[in-house]
Amino acid sequence: MQDGRAPRIRNRAPAAIQITAEQLLREAQERQESTFRAPKQRVEDFEELHEYRGRKRKEFEERVRRTRGSIKEWTQYANWEASQNEFDRSRSIFERALDVDPRSVQLWLSYTEMELKSRNVQHARNLFDRAVTLLPRVDQLWYKYVYLEELLQNVPGARQVFERWMQWEPDDKAWQAYIKMEERYDESDRASVIYERWIAVRPDPRVWVKWAKFEEERGKLDKAREVFQTALQFFGDEEEQVEKAQAVFNAFAKMETRLKEYERARVIYKFALSRLPRSKSANLYAAYTKFEKQHGTRSIVESTVLGKRRIQYEDEVSQDGRNYDVWFDYVRLEEGGLRTLREEGGTKEEEDAATERVRDVYERAVAHVPPGQEKRHWRRYIFLWLEYALFEEIETKDYDRARQVYRTVLNLVPHKQFTFAKLWIMAARFEIRQLNLTAARKMLGTAIGMCPKESLFKGYIQLEMDLREFDRVRTLYEKYLEYDPTNSAAWIKYAELETALEDFTRAEAIFELGVSQASLSMPEILWKAYIDFEVDEQGDREKTRSLYERLVVLSGHHKVWISYAEFEGSSIPLPRAMREEEEDEDAEPRVVAGNPELSRQVFERGYKDLKVKGLKAERAALLESWKAFEQEHGSESDLAKVEGMMPIIGRKQHVDKETGQVVEDWELVFADDEREANPRSFKFLQMAHAWKQSQAKKPGGSGILSGFTPATSSVPESGQNDDVRMEDRREQDDSHSDVASSDGE
Repeated sequence: MQDGRAPRIRNRAPAAIQITAEQLLREAQERQESTFRAPKQRVEDFEELHEYRGRKRKEFEERVRRTRGSIKEWTQYANWEASQNEFDRSRSIFERALDVDPRSVQLWLSYTEMELKSRNVQHARNLFDRAVTLLPRVDQLWYKYVYLEELLQNVPGARQVFERWMQWEPDDKAWQAYIKMEERYDESDRASVIYERWIAVRPDPRVWVKWAKFEEERGKLDKAREVFQTALQFFGDEEEQVEKAQAVFNAFAKMETRLKEYERARVIYKFALSRLPRSKSANLYAAYTKFEKQHGTRSIVESTVLGKRRIQYEDEVSQDGRNYDVWFDYVRLEEGGLRTLREEGGTKEEEDAATERVRDVYERAVAHVPPGQEKRHWRRYIFLWLEYALFEEIETKDYDRARQVYRTVLNLVPHKQFTFAKLWIMAARFEIRQLNLTAARKMLGTAIGMCPKESLFKGYIQLEMDLREFDRVRTLYEKYLEYDPTNSAAWIKYAELETALEDFTRAEAIFELGVSQASLSMPEILWKAYIDFEVDEQGDREKTRSLYERLVVLSGHHKVWISYAEFEGSSIPLPRAMREEEEDEDAEPRVVAGNPELSRQVFERGYKDLKVKGLKAERAALLESWKAFEQEHGSESDLAKVEGMMPIIGRKQHVDKETGQVVEDWELVFADDEREANPRSFKFLQMAHAWKQSQAKKPGGSGILSGFTPATSSVPESGQNDDVRMEDRREQDDSHSDVASSDGE
């Protein structure tokens, strides 16, 4: 377009014939015009040759004049002259180019290559001599020079070139090339001398290893050992020097292993590992482990494996000192090594060294105190101290050290923020094992006074119980309940103590004091324990009845009513006073039978109370228990009465407050509720139910009124068949319509 805008594409549909990128490239290649090729010229006589050479020389001269610094142009010019057998002219051009850039390596190589192609060997030697004199740090020139001399079988000349080269102290490849040349001509002594000169220039561990390996391969074992020993003397015995010479130690030991000098190899490994920290000798330890697995005894192999694992653990704890799980594994490793040493009968010095290693690991582990004053950071850390104390007590029998460990950790924990009951209790039990009861009591008393805690009270009470100090146990329970009077379990345990001591008056007083508390954590378990005490231990029905009466006033829960009713109908043991008068202790204990009528009265009261409160599900649960009771103790009329009170599952429509739609819910419909709410329809339903029962007595009849199902729970079961539900709903709708028509009449 004229205004520079892109043309508007009107048809965006894909083309009928698609063209790929490969096809475009192929067509572009095919349509390219052929490059211009100069016509071939044939020279017929010397005059034409002279003219051709003059024209080419003029072109080359113009090119090198324009691009004087381009070595490529000079090289092409000189090589063209050489192709015309004009070697003097070619040398002249190369010399002119060297005047331009005498440090061009490529120019020197091209110059020498031209001379070699024309078999001018002496010229090439002179050029290499000039090149290495001017550029002695260019290894490529030296390699070419040496190759030329060796190719001409001039070994002394090649050796002379190498000697000139070695004066410049080149890199390792140059020394290796010199040595390999001497090896090719079986000059091993000369090669050994070159190794010695190489070591003097560059005393690296790998050079020492190469030299020793060379001596070993040519059968000079004493010379190889001398090389290794000289290397070890050169590096010295300091940690940094031994670390640098690990490769020398490893190669020395492997050579002795190949020569089947296993003891020599073991001494070399142990010498190096004894002077290196475990964190810096992983590779050497791995080689030592492999050696011992192949040639060592069982005990040596195990100790070697332990050393290798020590290195792994050291590396992990160096990265994260507060990773207490790694410290636990490290400690178990050292303790296992100590036990193995004792089982195999190690010397006392070895056992002492292993013990010190365990202590060292423990001391390093507990030195990493958790940051902050949050208990969650201290949980794993405290167990390190406990394991430390147990190790000193059980394994080493150093009781003073174990006591010091407990005291140190107790002083370390910030008890004002949090404490660890297990720590206090284990420290106290340690003192008891040392027959120091006063110190144990003092320690636990300090703990309760400084940081009272439920587990501390329990541990102290259990300790005094084990010692049968019941007066102290009573005192501790009193302190415990002063600290936490809402703890129902503590009241129960205190009363159980008095019951076990047969002080029933105190036990009853404790129960009474417990249930009279304003607030309890779980009052139901305390009331249940109190009632069970009065029933099983005292056999006092009147007292138990009064407890139930108090409980239904406080709670009114349907389970309390059920338990109360079942208590009235069940048998209980004789009162304690009557049981003590029994002379025959082996005879079966007598019981006092219950009163089913009182049970029914309690069920009646409970049902009315739940009805007043409007608790339908609880009423259904109570009726189920009442029905089970009547099935066991009552007559048919009593059972029929309860069955008549059982609810049925009905439907109720209401408007959902959130959606505003009419929804249907299942609900429990009780007969007495329906009687009070709709007396006329309820009377009709009674007549229909009676008719249905009469029809059920006939063959093929059903004993349940259509549309009403006795409820066994507060909600319908989810597993009912949908077809049955629809049939029940249809029958209920029919019955409701009949009731409506009856009311209209």
